[in-house]
Amino acid sequence: MAKFIIEGGHPLKGTITASGNKNAALKLLPACLLTEEPVILHNIPDIQDVRATFDILHDLGVETADLGGGSWRIQAREIRKTVLDSTLTGRTRASFVFSGPMLARLGQVTLSLPGGDVIGARPLDTHVRALKALGVDVDMHPRGQFHMNTDGLQGAGYLLLAEASVTATENSVMAAALAKGETLIDNAASEPHVQDLCHFLNRMGANITGIGSSRLTIQGVDKLSGAEFRIGSDFMEVGSFIGATAVTGGEVRIKQAEPKNLGMIRLVYEKLGVHWLDDGEDIIIPAAQSLCIEPALGGRIAAIKPLPWPGFPPDLMSIALVMATQAQGSILLHDWMYESRFFFVDHLAFMGARIVLCDPHRVLVQGGNGLQANPQGVPSPDIRAGMAMIMAGLCAKGETVIHNIQQIERGYERVDEKLRALGAHIERVA
Repeated sequence: MAKFIIEGGHPLKGTITASGNKNAALKLLPACLLTEEPVILHNIPDIQDVRATFDILHDLGVETADLGGGSWRIQAREIRKTVLDSTLTGRTRASFVFSGPMLARLGQVTLSLPGGDVIGARPLDTHVRALKALGVDVDMHPRGQFHMNTDGLQGAGYLLLAEASVTATENSVMAAALAKGETLIDNAASEPHVQDLCHFLNRMGANITGIGSSRLTIQGVDKLSGAEFRIGSDFMEVGSFIGATAVTGGEVRIKQAEPKNLGMIRLVYEKLGVHWLDDGEDIIIPAAQSLCIEPALGGRIAAIKPLPWPGFPPDLMSIALVMATQAQGSILLHDWMYESRFFFVDHLAFMGARIVLCDPHRVLVQGGNGLQANPQGVPSPDIRAGMAMIMAGLCAKGETVIHNIQQIERGYERVDEKLRALGAHIERVA
């Protein structure tokens, strides 16, 4: 197992370019199964979850070609099996969205429970209800294996999702694109990666309207064709590097950061005394940050909560937590979505952070004190917690070791190389 060794205390300075959106890539790649024609995708990040998705495609017989620079050519001339390899699907949470394209293309699919981060319960009920509404029979076998089949996908008419689930929305849209008739998805997720998927499908010949809203209307078509598409930048990565810059007292320009997707992130980070400047599609994080928590009206303790888009992304709660430890004042972080999000905070407390884990969902932070390095090593329990621990190591005094870094590399492209380019003292050791 590889690990990161970090010598803290070095401000990040320089310029980096944002990587492609992880969550967009993990859905656009399965969407290539919806056509026999070649598809070209640009700005695909080189991360472990993407490699795992390519492995699933290859196992199904899909042809892929690396065109360089994050561009790929994908062609599913034929799909040679309907049973997905459980070992491969167990490597990524996004594997379940293969069900929609497989059902649209072949009428059946068998797949196991997906893998992914252990941050709490992430039920698939919304997926299953949506697919059933589109005319799919779903049987859940022992040990979490799903067998799905259909005699032909039918438009669901009005489809109200029980929750604004990103993956359930994406799965439903891909299936409905080739269903007969109309599907109106209400309470749909509207994140930038959901919008990317819808725009990509439309470029392939789908008929989707309402993109960017919580109500999507899909008129099913008989066939989709090949297309070329560039996915947007990863606002989770951008939000993480803003945080890393702020806690180290650095000054960084992030190119292709796409400020239009950072609105609520800006509002929340401003509560922590962190600001940046927009420069076209770039942003500049200046060195002069107040890092002072803004109290709520009446002097009450401020709070940060995640919400469905355009609210604050839940995946940035771990990042905001480390920022809060370095900001003067008190703040409550409440992740009502995932009950295991904050189970890494004991490692921050060991490094000197003043944190009270109130319950599985809430953390109270008294910030403003420096962190001490942990040379014995800290784990990376999930993608975002791992990145949060990197941030802690970057601003701590001394040398910190981060273990289990394959979790971080599932979602961040060459994170150590990018940090070294900004002057961080971080080394990847086998």
